[in-house]
Amino acid sequence: MKLFIQNMVSNRCKMIVKSELKKLGLHFILVELGEVEIFENISEEQQNILNAGLKKTGLVLMNDKKGILIEKIKNIIIEFVHYSDEKLKINFSNYLSEKLNYDYTYLANIFSEKQGTTIEHFILNHKIERVKELLIYDEFNLTEIADKLHYSSVAHLSNQFKKITGLNPSQYKNLKLRSRKPLENM
Repeated sequence: MKLFIQNMVSNRCKMIVKSELKKLGLHFILVELGEVEIFENISEEQQNILNAGLKKTGLVLMNDKKGILIEKIKNIIIEFVHYSDEKLKINFSNYLSEKLNYDYTYLANIFSEKQGTTIEHFILNHKIERVKELLIYDEFNLTEIADKLHYSSVAHLSNQFKKITGLNPSQYKNLKLRSRKPLENM
């Protein structure tokens, strides 16, 4: 049985979900961002208990088909931007369409309607948060960060960074108090 979970954006979220499933004696086959597959069928009572346990940490079981699709879009973006070094051979809109088996225009329209922002803007915000994270860790120089996040150039990355944050990357890196948004709040 598949379950869909809103706001599941990190490995920590996966651990929380696994823990809640174990408390109910449920066995999982797969726990991915936003999606869980379990061996058993889950009763309505178990579903209510699971949902209550998840809500304590900001996670929510989902039943709405459009909401589930939007969570899938978000999770593909988060997975790609934050957890993958994969370089796409096709543009991201085609990648998203292939992963979800929907026309990109449909995905973009439904996402904008429900989220109040475009898929492109959502991707850009996540890329900038990832750039901030990499700048703070100080493991990569700006050229390496631009390459890692598939920017065409350092100038392109810097322009987008400044447009979103009001600072260029080196100004941000030199700030004493650097602000970052948690993934679940984006």
